[in-house]
Amino acid sequence: MTPVKFFIYSRKSVYTGKGESVENQVEMCRQYIFSKFPESVSGSGIAVYEDEGFSAKNTDRPRFRQMLADMRTCRPDYLVCYRLDRISRNVSDFSALIEELNERSISFVCIKEEFDTSKPMGKAMMYIASVFAQLERETIAERVRDNMLMLARTGRWLGGTAPLGYGSEKISEIIIDGRIRTACKLKEIPAELETVNAIFDKFIELQSVSGVSKYLINKGIRSRSGKFFSLPGIKEILQNPAYCTADKDAFLYFNTVNADICFDEKDCSGRFGLLAYNKRDYKKKNAPRRPADQWIVAIGKHSGLISGRRWSAVQKIIEDNIPTGKKPAKMHNDYSLLSGLIVCEKCGSRMFAKPRSVKSSNGRQYDYICSSKLRGGTKLCSCPNLTGMQTDELVCRNISGYVKESPRILTLLEKLERDIRNSEKDDPQETVEAAVKKLSDEADNLICALSQGELSTAFVQKVNARIAEIDSEIKKLEDKKNALGLESEADRSDQADIVGAIAEELFDMKKIFSEPGALSVHERRSIVRLIVKRIYWDGENMRICIGGK
Repeated sequence: MTPVKFFIYSRKSVYTGKGESVENQVEMCRQYIFSKFPESVSGSGIAVYEDEGFSAKNTDRPRFRQMLADMRTCRPDYLVCYRLDRISRNVSDFSALIEELNERSISFVCIKEEFDTSKPMGKAMMYIASVFAQLERETIAERVRDNMLMLARTGRWLGGTAPLGYGSEKISEIIIDGRIRTACKLKEIPAELETVNAIFDKFIELQSVSGVSKYLINKGIRSRSGKFFSLPGIKEILQNPAYCTADKDAFLYFNTVNADICFDEKDCSGRFGLLAYNKRDYKKKNAPRRPADQWIVAIGKHSGLISGRRWSAVQKIIEDNIPTGKKPAKMHNDYSLLSGLIVCEKCGSRMFAKPRSVKSSNGRQYDYICSSKLRGGTKLCSCPNLTGMQTDELVCRNISGYVKESPRILTLLEKLERDIRNSEKDDPQETVEAAVKKLSDEADNLICALSQGELSTAFVQKVNARIAEIDSEIKKLEDKKNALGLESEADRSDQADIVGAIAEELFDMKKIFSEPGALSVHERRSIVRLIVKRIYWDGENMRICIGGK
């Protein structure tokens, strides 16, 4: 087998039309290798790794990851790339790569900048160049935001799906030298705006998104797609600044939340609506909303619908309903065993426990109701409810019979106990130690960079600041490692003991589910969910699916 002495890495981002293609990068690297290392390349192989369509902001690239894995087994003599920023524009990532290459005695060659880490000056210049590569990336991000601010001041609609109540309309205007500039604005759709107005009115009245949903369903009011409004869809409408009129109350609200406001208070005529840019983080999955202090808010060219006072009052209600540490969300009730485990076969929705208003001598009375029915009444689902306590007792009797007749549940519990006691999972201490080593290596590399020649004051200050951050992070990780050392063994033992106790208790299901105080509701619920996978109710018959069946 021919030994591989050279790795070539090439990368091209789809977000720019500039730069060399991956094929050209590889060809230039090949030519460089044959011209500079004719003796080494003779009788050896060259492995090529190409990532196309990936940014250099991090190293989460498939072929780059594969190259690192192969590097640990093949151990080439050289890693060659066309230009430094093909590898990374992040100083930390780049530093970690160079450290790994040094540990494996692999030289890094960058043909465009003519760096070679087998030489001391090449290594020093490499670190400095990587700092400027990261600076370039941050500068590009800053220019993008500046451009967004400039567009925001024009009040343009930048595209995408227009909010309910508006459509997108092209407008043209003549600028210098008779040239025509085309842009988009939001155009009102009166029928849809009536729905938006009703949503705001009902929310202020009911102070509940689910209450608004039920009102819309009962009135037969549907979304633009013809479906009933979802709860997130209603909340999105209530939080959209496009409906808010640009008046003094709106200016005060966005000033209070520290948004980037692109207009003065004197511009608040109360005629136009607002537009918010930079509302979502499209780099993350599902593009979550950014905090309001990161928004860029401008006056649009469309008519506003909701006054600033009314709109900010709605935001206050929404904020007050968000769970906090002092007011946690109630994830589970403290009376039912099967809430969320039962599926309505008529519509496919899950069924949840809802308490009755009147308590009986037996304790709290409740029913299992289809969530679609809870949301929109019988217009969405007409499946009959289930009486809560009777359903719980019926399911528990079935579980008791299953446990007595089948040894499978005991086998399951024994395996669970064995797996916990003989766990081969990664030791969390080792994970922390790996993080500490990575940070320590980064600090060493930065210190090494400071010792190479004369550097600017700004660069030295930046490196010193990062070293201080690393020291702080290492201290936190060391504290975490010490805590893990004290707790992990005890935690695993406790878990195994709990499983063993459940195994013993399962053989007396009557005691578990009927005797007062034998186990709490939460403990009984855990045992039920260990055995029952899903329960199906079609309005007449109930099917209980045990385990994986």
